[in-house]
Amino acid sequence: MKTVLLIEDDKLLRENTTEILQLSNYNVLAAENGKTGVKIALQNRPDIIVCDIMMPKWDGFKVFNVLNQKETTRRIPFIFMSAKSEEKDIRSGMNLGADDYISKPFKETDLLNSIDSRLKKLAQLKYAPKQKSAELPEIKLASLFEFKDYIKSLRDEVNLGKNKVIYKEQKNANYVYLTEEGMVKNYRMDEYGKELITGLYKSGDLFGFYSFNNPARYSETATALEDGLAYRISNLHFREILSHNPLLTMELAELLSDNLSALKSHLLEMAYASVLKKTSNTILKFAAKMHDKHRDSINISRSDLASVAGISTESLIRSLSLLKKDRLIDIDGRNIKILNLQKLYGVK
Repeated sequence: MKTVLLIEDDKLLRENTTEILQLSNYNVLAAENGKTGVKIALQNRPDIIVCDIMMPKWDGFKVFNVLNQKETTRRIPFIFMSAKSEEKDIRSGMNLGADDYISKPFKETDLLNSIDSRLKKLAQLKYAPKQKSAELPEIKLASLFEFKDYIKSLRDEVNLGKNKVIYKEQKNANYVYLTEEGMVKNYRMDEYGKELITGLYKSGDLFGFYSFNNPARYSETATALEDGLAYRISNLHFREILSHNPLLTMELAELLSDNLSALKSHLLEMAYASVLKKTSNTILKFAAKMHDKHRDSINISRSDLASVAGISTESLIRSLSLLKKDRLIDIDGRNIKILNLQKLYGVK
């Protein structure tokens, strides 16, 4: 019998939900506030946790963060449950790394299906700990290619809806991601609220890893530019794999070095290149990332293009008009099509 820890301050809802779970053959541990819930979780290590967000003493976000820092509880599936049903509040919960989110009032089937789904997924993960002292099994991977295939084999999928936030700056770096379909941007906001895109990731690209040794926080925000799919692996699992695969670690270090060199070149371009050159290079960069075929149209917002180029949206639009006038590109609404690749590379 699986054990569910239910953390809910509303007594009536706590009792009713407990009854629903018990009738579905779950053993239930109940807590009336977050602080008590953390204590019960550490003492009993339940199979899954269902936790309200708005509670006295410790809210659900603090409960998740505290348990996520503990080796014995960090891999327990965690489901947020709250009446805060606005999209931004749902994102706040999921960005922390929670497994699911249920809005109150909820249907019994929604709760039970969510719990059942998370428990089945956990059972499929070969690296799930069975004892307190258990370690992840030693996985041998000879290359970055094998590592990407391994991430896919875990089947921990993340659906990328357009403009969906995948993780936020300064949140715990709980996962490393592999883009399967679509495109993702990393960005930071400056003190004036201006967005600066620091990375673009297409199918086959890894993103979200910032430390090979210690737990880290995301230094950027990641958002999907278009609908797609990504896979993820926990940061703990990622570091464990690196500890047993020095060649893979070196290959990832080389990848980081290449990314850093590209970023330095981009910064030099932003500092010294003309506005027209920045615009043309940005178009080429998006074209390569989106399709690997320069003949295809690029459908990206002008603000995202301007952010990568490091110029204002107004300056970008003026530059696009000049490039269109010279018949280097064609513009149809948001779509940009490259007409003369060679000349676009040669823009000064």
